[in-house]
This record gives sequence, structure tokens and C-alpha cells, in this order.
Amino acid sequence: MSTIPATSAASSGSTTSTTSSNTNLTSTQFLELLTTQLQNQNPLNPTDPNQFTQQMVEYGSLSQQIDTNAKLDTLSSTMSSILTQVQLLASGQTAKA
Repeated sequence: MSTIPATSAASSGSTTSTTSSNTNLTSTQFLELLTTQLQNQNPLNPTDPNQFTQQMVEYGSLSQQIDTNAKLDTLSSTMSSILTQVQLLASGQTAKA
């Protein structure tokens, strides 16, 4: 999914998309951007409402994937810690906290 910079949407009123790996868009920022797009669209040539719905669905899916990845990272870290503890116990050593 690509992100839409707030400055280009607000200044030009278009839906120009650019990809950015270091920009994290919060739900509030996304809704503000979507509102800005709606306010600045050409009234004689409005944007298809299905496009906005598609963007909201994609953002929701992306948000859920990010949350899932964070939880999997935590789970992986916990499992590594447990495995280390089990290996230390199996070798007769005690874990140092």
C-alpha cells in the first residue's frame, strides 16, 4: 500500500501516491487526509467513492497486519527466552537474571 503525503493532497487536491518506508500514518491522520481529499476534490469531476472505500479497507488491513507482526515479534522473543532457559536447565546450569 502506498501513502499519500498530506502536503500534496492539501495543496493540489489530487490523490498522488508515493511510497515511503519511514512514514507511519495513524488512523487519525489517515481520516484527516481523507477528509482533506474530499474537501479539495473537483466538484465537476468528483472522485469515485469506491476509491475512498478501497483506501480505508487497505489501511485497515495494513494496520491489522502491523499489529499482528508486533505480536508475533513479542511471541518469538518470549519463545527464544523460554528455549534458552530450558537449554540452561537441561545442561545443569542456572539462569542469570
